[in-house]
Parts: sequence; C-alpha cells; structure tokens
Amino acid sequence: MTVALNPRTRGPRRALLSFVAIILALGALVIGARTWGTGQLTPKLGLDLEGGTEMVLEPVLSDSSVTVNQGQLDQARDIIQQRVNANGVAEATVTTQGGRNIVVSIPGQPTAEQLQAIRKPSQLRFRAVLEAAAGRLTPTSTPTATGTATGTSSGTPSVTTTTPAPAFTPAPGNTLTGSPALVPPALRADTTTPAPTATASSTSTGSGTATPTATPTSASDLAWVTPALQAEYTAVDCTKFQTSELVDDPAKPLITCSDDLNEKYLLGPVEVDGTDISSAVAGYRQQNGQTTNIVVVNLNFTSDGAKKFGAVTTRLYGLQGNLNRFAIVLDRKVISAPTTNAAILTGQAEISGNFTIESARSLAKQLQFGALPMSFSLQTENDISPTLGSEQLKLGLLAGLIGLLLVVGYSLVQYRLLGLVTVVSLVAAALLTYLTLTWLGWAANFRLTLAGVTGVIVSIGVTADSFIVYFERIRDEVREGRTLAAAVEAGWARARRTIIAADLVNLLAAVVLYILAASNVRGFAFTLGVTTLIDLLIVFLFTHPIMGILAHTTFFGGGHPWSGLSPDRLGAKTTRYVGAGRFVDAGAKA
Repeated sequence: MTVALNPRTRGPRRALLSFVAIILALGALVIGARTWGTGQLTPKLGLDLEGGTEMVLEPVLSDSSVTVNQGQLDQARDIIQQRVNANGVAEATVTTQGGRNIVVSIPGQPTAEQLQAIRKPSQLRFRAVLEAAAGRLTPTSTPTATGTATGTSSGTPSVTTTTPAPAFTPAPGNTLTGSPALVPPALRADTTTPAPTATASSTSTGSGTATPTATPTSASDLAWVTPALQAEYTAVDCTKFQTSELVDDPAKPLITCSDDLNEKYLLGPVEVDGTDISSAVAGYRQQNGQTTNIVVVNLNFTSDGAKKFGAVTTRLYGLQGNLNRFAIVLDRKVISAPTTNAAILTGQAEISGNFTIESARSLAKQLQFGALPMSFSLQTENDISPTLGSEQLKLGLLAGLIGLLLVVGYSLVQYRLLGLVTVVSLVAAALLTYLTLTWLGWAANFRLTLAGVTGVIVSIGVTADSFIVYFERIRDEVREGRTLAAAVEAGWARARRTIIAADLVNLLAAVVLYILAASNVRGFAFTLGVTTLIDLLIVFLFTHPIMGILAHTTFFGGGHPWSGLSPDRLGAKTTRYVGAGRFVDAGAKA
C-alpha cells in the first residue's frame, strides 16, 4: 500500500500534525506538573477506589439550651460541600449524621487548604471598627486608637502609629494605595465629595481611650468602650493573642487581630452576617466599558443584606478615621477592614486595595463560602479504606477491555481492513483520554471514581458510533459510483452533521446530569462529557484525515476486496475499474 504525497493529501497531513501537537502538549503538561508541581503520571482516584480521610464535625453553640434544626444543618452541609470542591472536581462526600453532626469524606490525602476550610468554625460577620492599632507591641511605642492603614498583598491593612488612616477616592487608571475601600459601582470613579464629620456619643483622647458618657446608640458608638475593655485592648499583642479562645458574641464588642497579625481591632457588635452575601467575585475593575488593571472584589448582597449594609455604610460615611472602617471577621479574625467611601444603598459594593488577583480571589472565596449558620469543632478524624477497592477497579477495566475487543472484532468483520482505522482511532482516543484525565487531576483536582470509569467505558460505544456513521456514508457514496476520494469528502459532508448532532445531545445530557445529580453520578457525567468532546476531536483531526490519506492509496483507493470498500462487494453502479481509483459502467469505453 502506497500513499501519494501530493497536494490532495496536504490538508489531511496538517490535521494529523495538529492532533500530534495536541498529544505532545498534553504529555508535556503532565510531565511538567509531575516534575515541577504536585501532579502525577496517572489519573487521581476517587474515594471509592483509593480511600481517604473522614472527619466528623460537631456544632458548637454558645447557648447550650439552643438546638440545631435540620434546616441549619443542611445549609451548613451545602456550604462545606462548596468549600471542599471549590478548587476542582474532587467529589468529596458531605453528609449529615444523627440530625446533629456533619461527616466529611475527602478522597486521598486532603490538602492543608481543604483541612483548614473544614476545621475552621467560620462564621463570617461584619463589625464596625471602634479602634485599630499596630498588632505588635514594641518597647518604644504605645499603640494608639488611630493609625495609618496601608494595603498589603492580602488586602488586609497594616498600621503605623503616626498619621490617621487616609480616606481616598479611586480614580480611573490609578493604582490604589491605603486601606481597602468599599465603593458602590455608580460612585467608584468620581466620588469626590468629602465625607461629613460626626461625633460619637463618647469622648476619645489622643491615646485612644474612651470615656463612656451614655448608653451606646449604634455599633459605632464609643460608649461601647469601657475602661476595662480599653485596658484589655491596649495590652493585646497579636503575636501572642489566641483568637481561637475568644467568645464571639454578636451582640457585644470584640477584641481581635487581623489574619496577618499586623493590626489589632476593637470592634462593635455584629451588624451584617455572611449569610447576607449572595455572591463575591474577584476580577479587574470595569470602567467606561474598559477593563483596567485594578484588582477588586465585587460584592452582591441579598435584599435583607442590602438594607442592613446600606444603613451601616450611611452611618460610617459620616465618621472619621478608623470609625469609618467596616471589618470583615472570619473565624474571629479580621480578613479585611475597608474604609467606607460612600453610602451604598444598592446592595452592590466593591472592595478595592493593594490586591493581587490571587489575594482577591482568596478573599472572594472566603466571602462566598465563609458564612456558616453555626460554628463547628472537629470531633474525630480517621483514615478510611476504599469502599470498592482495586478489585472492583480491575473488574471495571476488564469490562472496558471486553467492550473494546467486541467493538474491534465487529469492525474487522463488518469493514475488513477498514476496521483497522477504527482500532487506531480508538487507541488515539484512549491515549488522549488518559492524558486529559491525568492533567485534570492536577489542574482541576479531578478524581476518577468507579462511576467515572463507567462513563469512559460508555464513551467507547459513543466513539464507535461516530466511526460507523462515517464509514457507512462513505460506502453509500461508493455504491453511487463515486471514486473513493470523492466518496470520502461527500460522505464526510453528510456524516459530519450527524456526528455533531449526536455528540451535542450526549454532551447536553452530561451537562444536565452533572448540574442536577449529586455524589458519584457527577463523576459519570463529567467523564462522559469530556470523552464526548474527545470523540469530536478524534473524528475531525484523526479519523477523517486518515481516510483522506487512505483514499489516495492503491489498496483502498483501488477498491481491493479486503479493503472493505470494494465496489463489487458493495453492489456499486460501476463495475469496471479503469485505474487511478476510477470506475465506469460495464458498457462504457475506458
């Protein structure tokens, strides 16, 4: 069998080279992830095949007389599920136990980030700042109630003890400095009116002490700061302060530190809960229809949250210095304390500061998934063995091999040596699937469960269907009297629409199943969707180009009886071969 290397096969050769380039690129990504990252050379396995870690979380309530209802427990389960799977398709199992506890099962060895996300009590709350100062005590300086807040890469301000915290207005195209700021979208570019001044209902000295003069009238009222509370706050050194021992009573002030320990705070009572946030997204500021280089976190509140937030920002906008700040407290630590540049009544706010895109995404994730209806403590943590194990995986792979052999056998019987194209295409699809799932294990934390293996096995039939549709279209064209080269192109034009339609139906079913299903069924849907896309890639960049090249060979193009494309065996209208892959009617002249 010879191949004519002429311009007619140039297009198919380019398509094959593109496919080879994709294979090499995926292989390089897998090897690179293994060499310089945490990747591996095989797909990650799920909880049912590899085992993992099981953690039992018990709710912690400040009032022992209060009981946890099922609605609160279900909400907490959903939030923890979102946290665990926030970094990929890990398929962790989160269930309730006994109407009180939550059981979290994570495949493999959980990362430190996953363990921290699960173990932390994580009640997200917003509190007004009463006082803020440097978090580390030094022998030569005394913390004061006001300070200069400068943004750090994590979006959390640090404080010096010389000048008051600046109140700034973001301008288009400028790099922001200073404390993070909450800005309504409509005012983010041109808020220039200076904030009015207001006096709290207590007096404050230069050292930050406050003398109560009346009952507090708001969460920003310095009347909350009693002498005992002031003394306790002044003595705090964040490097030695244990926030885990704090009693976080939402109706009382709270002394705490920032998560980077650079700043300490005296905060008022809770005014907005994390459950009042509907979404938090990190990105680049959009201004006048253009994307700037300023990284921000966009907040959207629920209808009730918008009312609360609007009332708070209206009050804070009329205050000066640290009293103008609104602290975001997660796990009793301040993750950010932005200043308030305007009264925000729309329920949409923007947190801006010296963010990187990574730190902004981290803050957005904390805001999005940080609000649990209750706190939890880790009761037990145990290693769990695979529920199915390697034996079931071997049986699943054996079933896949049997199915593959049946497809290959049918192809060779039905299409003779043309069936070898099916075999080579299936091998190419298997290699591409293996590399893709391995890379997704590192890039998206995807883990292959037994349900996922089932999805891969089902994809063998999906891929074989595409080949059958294409081959039958080619044979129909040959029966009509066309040469094989013409039949390949005409058959492809007709088969392509059918293949795309069938694969889109499979892909749509996989997407719907992934969105609506739970637990391991999502693994089946995910692998079915991935392998369906791979089927399209194989047919377009491998099988069709291979047929385009074979059509110009003597063996297939000449209609050899064992090629599977013999006009005589197919009952073609042409019966006499006149060379160059061309047939004519029996009575026609050569």
